[in-house]
Amino acid sequence: MRRSGSKERIRQFLLAHIGEIVTSTQIRDAAGANVIEWARRVRELRYEEGWSIITHNDTIHLKPGQYILKEKPAEKIGVKFMRGISAKLRSEVLEHDGFTCQMCGLTPGEIDPNTGRKVCLHLGHIKDKSLGGKDELSNLRALCSSCYQGAKNITWEKPTSVWLLSQIRRASQEEQRAVYEWFSKKFGE
Repeated sequence: MRRSGSKERIRQFLLAHIGEIVTSTQIRDAAGANVIEWARRVRELRYEEGWSIITHNDTIHLKPGQYILKEKPAEKIGVKFMRGISAKLRSEVLEHDGFTCQMCGLTPGEIDPNTGRKVCLHLGHIKDKSLGGKDELSNLRALCSSCYQGAKNITWEKPTSVWLLSQIRRASQEEQRAVYEWFSKKFGE
């Protein structure tokens, strides 16, 4: 007999606890011991399958790490497949962005100061799909895990060189030196 996937285990757990507050630890445990992408599965249920999963971002009655499946989801009427971003487009975006997070400047392999983990890059939409954004080079950017998690539905434009220089000029000499060292490391000069 085939073992159910982590998303199915999370689905069954949430269905068994409709209307109850559940924690991220409980969901992670329901997903399975070796599953590290449990939060992604929850987002897929919420955004791709339309489940009414409420978090602390939706109501003040929940603390971070708490979730509620508000009601039983509607029965599926046919199968809807989401078309993913192709490997070709993914590589074009990463190459275009210099394999660098476009929000914080971290690159793969560096240690993220927020998490203490090595940086992994994801693709994020500049204008989110829920706001009409498309899966195209001009609307995609490389983001580290920390920035990707915080960037949902944010439509920041890339800063101009004039703005960047003005910020660097305002910074202390120590901060300016850190920027110089980062550029020297990035461009090998």
